[in-house]
Amino acid sequence: MTEDEVLHEFRASEALLEGHFKLSSGRHSAYYLQCARVLADPMRASRLAAALAAKMPRDLRAAVDKVVSPAMGGIIIGHEMGRALGKEAIFLERPEGTFELRRGFRLEPGEKVLVVEDVVTTGLSSREAMKAVAAAGADVIALVSLVDRRAGDVAFDVPYHALLDITFPTYAEDEIPSELAAVPVTKPGSRK
Repeated sequence: MTEDEVLHEFRASEALLEGHFKLSSGRHSAYYLQCARVLADPMRASRLAAALAAKMPRDLRAAVDKVVSPAMGGIIIGHEMGRALGKEAIFLERPEGTFELRRGFRLEPGEKVLVVEDVVTTGLSSREAMKAVAAAGADVIALVSLVDRRAGDVAFDVPYHALLDITFPTYAEDEIPSELAAVPVTKPGSRK
């Protein structure tokens, strides 16, 4: 799937939003990719996951024992990545502010885990998810996401692959341009 084809999927599902958004990272942007909308269509979600799996090196795909995604945003794409790879897909939750396995989900010591996100911006959720996987005794072998929104020096200790690299400017609370500050802010992410 080409970048234009991926962007078409986002536009067709009205998942590329414009306005003033406070992102889960706390930064502000004039654009927001609402992955929940692009993933609402099961056939579209399946196509996107298959395309993301195809971007992964073959040896990496073969090494995955289990797919783990952080709730909320990662659940659907994590499930579809599990389907694309033929692996079990489970998710982490934050009932008390830190990620943990619940609902009877577990990881075995040494199990090779692929962490799957919808969007990566600052990498905070991804690092927290990888830490929870490690705490459960499993090994994170890679991170993948639908969208890579990273800016600057955000890097990971494992291979990272994304279906779409997109860079919209983001701003700290004290850096918001006046034209963006004039637009009412919306907080569409899953964090409060």
